[in-house]
Amino acid sequence: MNETQVTVIGNVATEVSCTRTADGVAVANFRLASTERRYDRLREGWVDGETQWVTVTAWRALAGHLTGSLSKGDPVVVSGRLRVREWTEGEARRSRVEIDARSVGHDLSRGTAVFTWSAGSRGESSGGREVAVGDAVPGWIADALQARKVSVGPLVAPVSAGAVPGARMDDAGTGGGEPAPSG
Repeated sequence: MNETQVTVIGNVATEVSCTRTADGVAVANFRLASTERRYDRLREGWVDGETQWVTVTAWRALAGHLTGSLSKGDPVVVSGRLRVREWTEGEARRSRVEIDARSVGHDLSRGTAVFTWSAGSRGESSGGREVAVGDAVPGWIADALQARKVSVGPLVAPVSAGAVPGARMDDAGTGGGEPAPSG
């Protein structure tokens, strides 16, 4: 089965609405406005082109995450399956472009965001490395997150029961017992 996958950059044009199907599955919708911007050499400035309007639909956990994360006007990147719905109203033929979203995120080329894991989506493995529960996280991502935590973590071990205050961290990330050099 061939499906047309698209990625659209734009702004949330309506508030996100979330409902449940008769089977209890969460579904969220919002309208996305994507306006072309181009440089006009004659005017020596940027001008707006045509605005494309798309209805974005998300299901299950993504639907719930959208309602808590997006507001009208937010710049977003939406990726998913493209659908064009067509119908007839009286004599008029109508159509609507939709994206069945697979992923939605803030457009970080226009601002910053802080990611927060949803409740129940993370757990601890026996090695102390955090991994996702439910959706599989590739090992290289988990390893990169762990390496980042170690590289930006404190150079001095935190004081806890049995720890030596001011002790350096050893290669295993535990207090090695060697005092940290002063000044």
